[in-house]
Amino acid sequence: MSQMKHIDNIPSTPGKFKEKSPYNRLRLHFSLTKLTFWSFVFLGLIFVFFFRSPSSSSSSPAASDLSRRSLRTSSYDGPAWEKRIKASAKVRSHSGISVLVTGAAGFVGTHVSAALKRRGDGVVGLDNFNDYYDPTLKRARQALLERTGVYIVEGDINDVALLKKLFDIVQFSHVMHLAAQAGVRYAMENPGSYVHSNIAGLVNVLEVCKNANPQPAIVWASSSSVYGLNTKVPFSEKDRTDQPASLYAATKKAGEEIAHTYNHIYGLSLTGLRFFTVYGPWGRPDMAYFFFTRDILKGKSIPIFEAANHGTVARDFTYIDDIVKGCLAALDTAEKSTGSGGKKKGPAQLRVFNLGNTSPVPVSDLVSILERLLKVKAKRSVMKLPRNGDVQFTHANISFAKRELGYKPTTDLHTGLKKFVRWYLSYYGDGKKSAQ
Repeated sequence: MSQMKHIDNIPSTPGKFKEKSPYNRLRLHFSLTKLTFWSFVFLGLIFVFFFRSPSSSSSSPAASDLSRRSLRTSSYDGPAWEKRIKASAKVRSHSGISVLVTGAAGFVGTHVSAALKRRGDGVVGLDNFNDYYDPTLKRARQALLERTGVYIVEGDINDVALLKKLFDIVQFSHVMHLAAQAGVRYAMENPGSYVHSNIAGLVNVLEVCKNANPQPAIVWASSSSVYGLNTKVPFSEKDRTDQPASLYAATKKAGEEIAHTYNHIYGLSLTGLRFFTVYGPWGRPDMAYFFFTRDILKGKSIPIFEAANHGTVARDFTYIDDIVKGCLAALDTAEKSTGSGGKKKGPAQLRVFNLGNTSPVPVSDLVSILERLLKVKAKRSVMKLPRNGDVQFTHANISFAKRELGYKPTTDLHTGLKKFVRWYLSYYGDGKKSAQ
């Protein structure tokens, strides 16, 4: 119960474990030429990673690593298994919804699942518990959710048979698709994992949803990374997103184009959420605020990047509770899909929203706040911003989300980090226990 207090009060994918941790539709202004170009690009990526010869696949370490980790799906079926799913999906409030949450053992997935369950919605989770970062943290989140009555099915979004089985058992009214291969830098090590999860995995989820009867409304996680090399700030949903700075960003941009296609052809109601640097308790160890905390406590040097000509690197850090409120508002305002059994019967809702804090903070200031909260002086190592997909700054324009969702972030960075540090010290101790 002590751990649940943290999530109450402060309210999937292949990977590798690493310690280095007033309108309803937003119209997309892309010409037919651009749409065709992107389609060929992403079809080409899928071809490269999924239709290579066995010999070439086996000779690639990244490919064999991907195969080892991405298709690990637990056995399923049976009366007891189905009973757990039905119990977890049971709606307990008069106006409740039934939601399939993919990536439920992830950072955002855990908080969203818990929030939905608390208000009486039916929730079934799906996660493959990959080892992109410490799986024991994901298992701890799973245990946390189980105590609230949320059951997480262990499986992969690329397992179409499993997805179909879940829809056979439960008539989900909504899908919260959060499963994805995260991280900008890891794409340079294992690019195939991003195509596998963020493109192929998304298509599998949409395929099952479009064939469902009735079709669910879908809210899914895009990313602020789609703004790429844009220099105009703050970033608006109407800005160009055709110059990604990383493969991760490109796959999320591809996801938005794919979502447009399924909305246009099959009548799926789709809402994409562009998250801006989410942080907080139960967070991801590969995020800077998390591993900075770990390394400061261990007395290790931490890298502080700066752009050309000593330019400041800043992020629009957004506290998890604010993100959860945005996610729930997106679900609550999502209109029904208009298709049935794979056939469109009318225009469907298509939206994209920025979910950020609107207050970019220099990374050096983040470190200063952590120093005060931890009462430990950081060993800073200033270095050039590497060419690995990271961008110099992010800054969200949230006027559209504010108008349509009533989204209004309320947590400043100092307050949010204070809650994170409290959780971190409770979970890992004084830093002697390894935070991976």
